[in-house]
Amino acid sequence: MHEEVTILGSGIAGLSAYARAQELDLTAKIYEATSQAGGLMNSFTLSSPEGDWLFDNAVHLSFATELEVRAIFDRTPYLTHEPKALNFDAGYWLSHPVQNNMFVLPASEKADLLVDLAQHLAERCTNKKVGNYREWLVDQYGVKIAERWPLRYTRKYWTIQAEEMGTKWIGSRMRVADLWEVAFGAMSAETPNTYYVSSMRYPKQGGYRSFLNSLLKNIDLYCDCRAVGINTETHEILFNTGNVCSYTNLVSTIPLPYLVSIIDNVPSFVRENAKTLYATSIDLVSIGLNKPNIAPSLWFYIYDEDILAARVYSPSWKSPKNAPPNCSSLQFEIYSSRQKKQHFTPNKLIEHCLMALEKMQIASRNNVILTHHKHIKFGNVVFDKGMEERRNYVRHWVESRGITVAGRFGEWDYLWSNQAFMSGLNAINKIVSFQS
Repeated sequence: MHEEVTILGSGIAGLSAYARAQELDLTAKIYEATSQAGGLMNSFTLSSPEGDWLFDNAVHLSFATELEVRAIFDRTPYLTHEPKALNFDAGYWLSHPVQNNMFVLPASEKADLLVDLAQHLAERCTNKKVGNYREWLVDQYGVKIAERWPLRYTRKYWTIQAEEMGTKWIGSRMRVADLWEVAFGAMSAETPNTYYVSSMRYPKQGGYRSFLNSLLKNIDLYCDCRAVGINTETHEILFNTGNVCSYTNLVSTIPLPYLVSIIDNVPSFVRENAKTLYATSIDLVSIGLNKPNIAPSLWFYIYDEDILAARVYSPSWKSPKNAPPNCSSLQFEIYSSRQKKQHFTPNKLIEHCLMALEKMQIASRNNVILTHHKHIKFGNVVFDKGMEERRNYVRHWVESRGITVAGRFGEWDYLWSNQAFMSGLNAINKIVSFQS
C-alpha cells in the first residue's frame, strides 16, 4: 500500500505515527508549527561562565513497559532512578505519598488526622456514588487529610477546585487509602515506597528529548508550518506560510480545540463543545546553583499556597550531565489556566521562586548563578466535570470527517510519553485497518 499520510504536530505521537507509517511502507510527512520537532519532550540549553545547563520542558522520566516504546527509548543510553519524592508542607519534609509518611509531624497533628480517617472508614458507605474529585478524595482519606494535602494541591496543579473536577482520569495516579499504611507511616520513618512504578529512566546525556533521537532521523519534516485552515471536503490544509497541501489520510496531534477552530463548516454545537475544553499552562523557572546535590530529592511537591510552584524537580539529579561540574539545578513548575490566570511577570516569577528556595531552606541567593523563565502554553488537559463526554462528542465528529487524532492534546487526554507514543502508532494502525 502506498497511501500518503499527513501528520500535524511533531511531538512524540506525531513522530511515532511517522515511524509506524514507514514500517508499513506508507509515504508520510510531518508539519510542525514551531521551529523544532519534539513537542513537550523538547529540552533546552542555557549557558553561564561555569558551563552549559540542560533543562527539560517540565519534569520527564520514563517508566514505559510497552515493547514498542522500549525498542525506541532503549537505543539511548540511560540512567535508572528509584521514584522517591518528597512533599513540603509548612516547614516539614514528608516522603511521598504524604498521607503514608506523617512520622515527622507533631503527635497531636498525626493523632487528629488518624482519628478522622479511622472514623471516616468505619462509617464509610461503600455504595455511595462519588460525583466529583473532592468527593473521591474525602471518600478515600476523610475530610482532614483531604483538606490538608490533596485539596490544596489540586488548586495549585489543576488550577480549579476539586469539586469542579471529574474522577475518570485518576486511574493509578493516586494511592488509595489504607488505614494500616497510614498508621504505620505515622509511627515509623521506615516506610516502603508505594509509588505506582518501581523505577524510572532518563537519558545519560542530551535531556529527555534524547529518547526521540532514532525517531528524528531521516524524517520528512516541515517546521514553522502552522495549520490555519482545513477543508475536509477537498482534503486541503492551509498553512500560515500561505502554502496549501492536499492530503489523503490526516493524523492530527495538535490541540483538539484548535483543530476544530480551523476546520471549515463545523456545526455550531461541535464548535461550542470544543470551546469548553481547556488545558493548564506552565511557567517554568529554571535555576542553576553553585553547589552539587543541593536538591532534597529527585522531585518534590509543594503544598504551601503562598509558594506559587506546585512541583519542583532537579535536572542535575536526573543526569549529572545536565549541569556543569560541582553544580546542581532545579526547575519550578507554576500552573495557570483560563480559570486561574497568571498575572506575574517573568521577573516576578523568578523572584518568587528564589524566595521559595530560601523559605524551604534548600539554598540561599548566594548559591544562585543562573535563572531563566519559559512559558509552556499547553501543559495538562483539565478534567473538569463532564469534560470526557464533551470531548468524546467533539472527537467523534472530527473522526467522522476523516481525521485521526493522536497524542495528549490530539486525543485530549492525560497521556504520559509512552502512552502518547502508542497513540501515534495506533493512529496509523487505525487508518490501515479502515482501508483494509
